[in-house]
Amino acid sequence: MKIVASAGHPDIAMVYVMDFDGNLIECVEAVQPPRPRKEKWVLMISTLFGCPIACQMCDAGGHYRGKLTESEMYAQIDYLIKQRYPDGFVPSEQFKIQFARMGEPALNPAVLDLLESLPEKINAPGLIPSFSTVAPHGTGEFFEHLTEIKNRVYPGGRFQFQFSIHTTDQKLRDELIPVKKWDFQKIAAFGDRFYQPGDRKITLNFALAKQSPIQSDILLDYFDPDRYLIKITPLNPTYQAESSGLKSYINPDNDKENYPIFDELREAGYQVILSIGDKEENRIGSNCGQYVQKHVMAQSELSAGYTYQVEKPVFNPE
Repeated sequence: MKIVASAGHPDIAMVYVMDFDGNLIECVEAVQPPRPRKEKWVLMISTLFGCPIACQMCDAGGHYRGKLTESEMYAQIDYLIKQRYPDGFVPSEQFKIQFARMGEPALNPAVLDLLESLPEKINAPGLIPSFSTVAPHGTGEFFEHLTEIKNRVYPGGRFQFQFSIHTTDQKLRDELIPVKKWDFQKIAAFGDRFYQPGDRKITLNFALAKQSPIQSDILLDYFDPDRYLIKITPLNPTYQAESSGLKSYINPDNDKENYPIFDELREAGYQVILSIGDKEENRIGSNCGQYVQKHVMAQSELSAGYTYQVEKPVFNPE
């Protein structure tokens, strides 16, 4: 494993491009101001070399070259930890590892092996794995095994699970996520089994474009507000979102703005989270779906983002 390049600000987020035998991936470490790192620290790791899903807002699609091994995924985590904590002890009260950088994690069975072994590999009392998926067709066995691991290894709210939905319009959802996947009925049937008393609520995530409706009555037909919460994020300024003509419904520069859909969802009984990261994260390219590899390859900047200079590595860990 070699570090090909990096970009970012050490007090906000750092993105690293890694080379595994000629295949490039990204990983990220970030804080969420104003919370200091000792309270919350977030790592985002890749599970695939590229991604076969090719969502319309994500730059990682269209470059799929296979699955990372358990050791290759762990190498990302180990590198990021050792950059901050050379002795390996992570003191953060919440240490979230998101399997959500490059690749749909449910397509890689080695993710299950890593989740099984992770508490023994790292010294982090605040560890909370975070799993995000579009629920591809044919992954039922994976998710049943994931449920067993969550209940045995990460009980009592120590695991975060998210379905990326993006819209309640089924036809538009198929356009945004152009792969055969679970419908709302199957997602809800699994989610209701997955959720146990004491767990964190299952997140229904909407990276919300102006063209993408959310209807609370449709959600209520499937998703019990006692088990599910709604997270709405801005649509990040990726190359793919720009080329697809997608515009963010959420203004990332104003977390105080009122949106009618929030009132509708809360009246329906849902907990609603507006998740807006530090605006510098868009410039760094650390938000989900950003793809610094393209920036490195193109040797050019996109006006909407990637304004931090991409640096060559100072050293390459073996």
